[in-house]
Amino acid sequence: MNFLRNYLDKQKPKFEKGGKLEKFRSVFTGFESFLFVPNRTTTSGSHIRDAVDLKRTMIIVVIALVPALLFGIYNVGYQHFKAIGVLAETDFFQMFFFGLWKVLPMIIVSYVVGLGIEFAAAQMRGHEINEGFLVSGLLIPMIMPVEAPLWMIALSTAFAVIIGKEIFGGTGMNIWNPALLARAFFFFSYPSMISGDAVWIAGDPTTTDAISQATPLAQMALGQPLTYTSADMFWGLIPGSIGETSTFCVLLGALLLLLTNVASWRIMLSVFVGGFLMSLAFEPVSHVEAYQQLLMGGFAFGAVFMATDPVTSAQTNIGKYIYGLLIGAMAVIIRCINPGYPEGMMLAILLMNTFAPLIDWFVVQSNIKHRLKRAKVNA
Repeated sequence: MNFLRNYLDKQKPKFEKGGKLEKFRSVFTGFESFLFVPNRTTTSGSHIRDAVDLKRTMIIVVIALVPALLFGIYNVGYQHFKAIGVLAETDFFQMFFFGLWKVLPMIIVSYVVGLGIEFAAAQMRGHEINEGFLVSGLLIPMIMPVEAPLWMIALSTAFAVIIGKEIFGGTGMNIWNPALLARAFFFFSYPSMISGDAVWIAGDPTTTDAISQATPLAQMALGQPLTYTSADMFWGLIPGSIGETSTFCVLLGALLLLLTNVASWRIMLSVFVGGFLMSLAFEPVSHVEAYQQLLMGGFAFGAVFMATDPVTSAQTNIGKYIYGLLIGAMAVIIRCINPGYPEGMMLAILLMNTFAPLIDWFVVQSNIKHRLKRAKVNA
């Protein structure tokens, strides 16, 4: 690492003011701070002096996503070989590498397009490169259908970064979760590519017509009995988005986020509580056990990795409880009353992203009123 540090130090003057590559200073500092902790600190104002900067926080989230990603890659192969009827003759590595062959191009496209736009925006503004896309670039392919065309993923990613982030000022200024915005753009622009049963299973030109298997959410929306057990939905061997099927792997990621204080336990807990309570109320309609709603679709994934986004979620402690409860409750309501779109987690989180500042405003105003009352009593 000393060699790399010395090399960067030698190249640094070229990117400083007056250097022949000063126009690319933001790109250089982006790579430098990604590799090494910055050797400068703030000198005024109220700031937290800590080595854990935004890049390292984002990397912790990426690490937390790895279990769900690896299982999702395996599950892509598992569902494919199961659908074509050769699962018994296929070993673990064949399933995994088939899934990797399908998923890796999606990840590459997401990062190339998203980071390319982030780099260009930083250059035009003369700012340092934002780090937020380290997570969004991985989340976007994990919540897409495995058979999504790469050009659609590229277009959805560009929309999310430009419209969802850069026009608001970049990382930390966006109103909505960029990854969910990419999925929303994909869903409303190309509904046939995300609403069918076959899109959740990877096929090939000779077998695509034969591959079709309803997800648990699709079965619930159609009023059909579930053909998947609770164990299937917990471990994740079911059709669905790449990273959302395994509740177990999502909970492993949640454990890391909670142990490192990267994500809010208040939001996670309240999302599950709100979803469970509303599921109890809708059991006569959905004919699905309340706890099964928490295992289906992207509920757990959204609660852990999407709803807890510190930029777009509520900031006050009480506000986090309200925000999470409403997300969980609304996700179940959308699932149960809208058979055309059985997965309600995306819309619930995006809607509550919109109202998160309003929730915090009411909480703050309530605190102010209580303090004023206490001040009058003491006087």
